[in-house]
Amino acid sequence: MRMIAALAAGLVFGLGLLVSDMANPARVLAFLDVGAMAEGVWDPTLAFVMAGAMAVSATAWALARKRPEAVCGGAMPGPARQVIDARLIGGSALFGIGWGLAGICPGPALTALGIGGGGMAVFVAAMLVGMAAFGALERRAPRAGNA
Repeated sequence: MRMIAALAAGLVFGLGLLVSDMANPARVLAFLDVGAMAEGVWDPTLAFVMAGAMAVSATAWALARKRPEAVCGGAMPGPARQVIDARLIGGSALFGIGWGLAGICPGPALTALGIGGGGMAVFVAAMLVGMAAFGALERRAPRAGNA
């Protein structure tokens, strides 16, 4: 049941990215280019998509908070860590820099990979290599907080 629920959620997420055009790096870069505001060509679409997603997410978490266990069973997930440290800030900064340079992040990249494009295949391949390298580094030097 969990796999079916995960597949359904992933399909809805991907469909939402396609319908909102957020799998299009040009759309995202048009939002991130705040300098274009002065020229009157800034695209605020992503802000509306984010606001809609946050409203749905906040509602879902408010309802879920009242449940003793997850819908598919098991404990309700909580935050993995509650400390804001250099690792979190550094990872967030790297994510933001990559997003700003490429106009794409992992979820939309996988969605865009499904609709074609050689450039997206290169991005996804590089993303997978980076994830594998991170995993290998984590296994070689485990941290006290990740045990």
